[in-house]
Amino acid sequence: MKQALTTSVALAVAVLVLAASAIAGTVTTTTTVTGAGSLSLSHGATTSISSTLDGTDQNVTYTVPLTMVDARGTGVGWNLTLTSTTFTTGAKSLATNASSITGITSACNGGGTCTSATNAITYPLTVPAAATAPAAVKIFNASAATGLGRFTITPTVSVAIPGNSFSGTYTSTLTVAAVSGP
Repeated sequence: MKQALTTSVALAVAVLVLAASAIAGTVTTTTTVTGAGSLSLSHGATTSISSTLDGTDQNVTYTVPLTMVDARGTGVGWNLTLTSTTFTTGAKSLATNASSITGITSACNGGGTCTSATNAITYPLTVPAAATAPAAVKIFNASAATGLGRFTITPTVSVAIPGNSFSGTYTSTLTVAAVSGP
């Protein structure tokens, strides 16, 4: 009887194990994440600087806060390019190499997460200038698998004003663009 009871208990446990494994299963869930498909770049207000001539060479700086968004979801990276026109006031102008970028900061923006951009550009970097804006140069880049999300990118631009400059209100137009690939 003892052997029959042991066999019955063993058989009952085996049935429970088989029943439990017959009930168990797996569920596969698929999630599709679609990128917005584009890079976007916007800028803040117009910048201005001032300097008082005193007979010495001077350097004045300004910043250009930019909002850069990579919502493509591809991770191929991107870069920012910049060109400019010469600072002029009437017929007078500053040198075509008067402006240079001394550094750029990058910060995650917009309350979300981002993948910090790995920048390989070194500074200082001369901003190209001419009466008609010349070919742009890379000023910042996000290498592959970096720079995903929304960022505030802030270049600091230094303008060299010689001590023998003419007084006046000098203007220059910066053209900045976002380009796919580092």
